[in-house]
Amino acid sequence: MTVRVVVADDQALVRAGLCGIIGTAPDLAVVGEAATGTEAVALALTLDTHPDVVRMDVRMPDMDGIEASRLITGTGTVRVLMLTTFDLDEYVYGALRAGASGFLLKDAPPADLLAAIRVVAAGDALLAPGITRRLIKEFAARSAPVPAMPTGITKREREVLVLVAEGLSNSEIARHLHITHGTAKTHVGHLLTKLGARDRVQLVVLAHRTGLADGRP
Repeated sequence: MTVRVVVADDQALVRAGLCGIIGTAPDLAVVGEAATGTEAVALALTLDTHPDVVRMDVRMPDMDGIEASRLITGTGTVRVLMLTTFDLDEYVYGALRAGASGFLLKDAPPADLLAAIRVVAAGDALLAPGITRRLIKEFAARSAPVPAMPTGITKREREVLVLVAEGLSNSEIARHLHITHGTAKTHVGHLLTKLGARDRVQLVVLAHRTGLADGRP
């Protein structure tokens, strides 16, 4: 299955370079380019077949990338990968609040960009260089607290959620709990559905907000 990508950046040369990099991957396809935040939102929401991922720059004219991301992720169907030259906590917090699934610096190697797009499209893992557990924990602390884990979560699912919060992949969770990769993936899928989470980023935030990631019930 081909992952459809919209590239949003105000610099034409940067857009061209990113499109060229993405075009080298047989499983990825650029379906639109945007020079402003408003254009990015329009492309994400009006393409005949919605993109799977919008690669978004933080600083965009007309509408900044964080506000554009908030409008895009509000649809619940398109994921956002934030790419910026600014490695500042405030941008990461803003991206998380806007519902972004990943945050990567522009100086990351091309292979990391392609991997990040695949990761975000699959909702399968965190992007370690851009969103660290420390930042997510601080972000969760700034958010409205959740007094308890929602009902309907099984003991095994709680165990899986703790491991997701530690940054483990499905394969690592499977090895840790001595279950199959498919079973681990199923548990994560159930957690996403039961908790109404878009991806693993939101699962990690929820685990911290409930205290589960810190070992509290």
